[in-house]
Amino acid sequence: MGQIEDLRIFGIVVETGGISKAAKRLGIAKSAVSRRISLLEERYGAILIDRTPGVWELTATGKELYQRALQVVGEMDGIEADFVNTSANHSGPLSVSVPREFGINFLSNALLAFKAKFPEIQLTIDFDDRSIDLDRENYDFAIRITGNIIDSAGATRIGTVNHRLFAGSQYFKTHAMPTCLDDLRDHNLLYFGSARRTVWHFRDAKDKHQELEFEPFLNSNSGTFLLKATIGGHGISRLPDFIASEAVPQGDLVEVLPDLVMPEWGIFLVHSEKRLLNRRMRLFSQMMTKVCLAG
Repeated sequence: MGQIEDLRIFGIVVETGGISKAAKRLGIAKSAVSRRISLLEERYGAILIDRTPGVWELTATGKELYQRALQVVGEMDGIEADFVNTSANHSGPLSVSVPREFGINFLSNALLAFKAKFPEIQLTIDFDDRSIDLDRENYDFAIRITGNIIDSAGATRIGTVNHRLFAGSQYFKTHAMPTCLDDLRDHNLLYFGSARRTVWHFRDAKDKHQELEFEPFLNSNSGTFLLKATIGGHGISRLPDFIASEAVPQGDLVEVLPDLVMPEWGIFLVHSEKRLLNRRMRLFSQMMTKVCLAG
């Protein structure tokens, strides 16, 4: 039995939480699994799992090896899947959670193109913004957009979303155009979210940080609704490019304070750290990365 298989067994022991459960999943004797873990510990000269009476816990070395093993075994499985039988189809299920408005406004064509290219994949797309547990729920991937870094071995940044300030094209017939950040205090500001008091952050032309704290005139958890409210002249809003992109060329929106740059948000493709990417997942990852990087 090779080193890759030993690492695979170690990973299953960690994921199942015990040697007995791992042996049952693998269909081999408990003593055989225990022996493989002992051989790994001898090879690396370190205790990987504290198995003293009443204790079962990964050591620091065990945690590091587990993370490295996931990558190595996953890469090996990928090679096997891609090259051992290159004529095999890609049939099987693939379930993905996608932010509702980003998915509908920006990703719809790419998702349909993926299904057209791989019709044998049983694709399920859930348009939902809620927080999900990838370890417990039946999703292969989640695509999420955030201004924070998702610090996870299962997260890959596949693109960027930019936000800008907009008003409806008719808005400035009855309101003065802002010339500086403080001028915004004289306007109705529309906000994505439920905060009753919030802050917008900016970088000016000299790359100096500026911010505006305010009480929103209108709150909503729908970018599409805020777009409609903005076009309708109800105030100034911060909108992502994938929401505003069509309305700007049509002349429905006017950019406000274009010299102020808002922080970029990342588009992340996330899967459970416990999951090894199968062929279907890798194909999906490749296409979504290409689409999101192209913007």
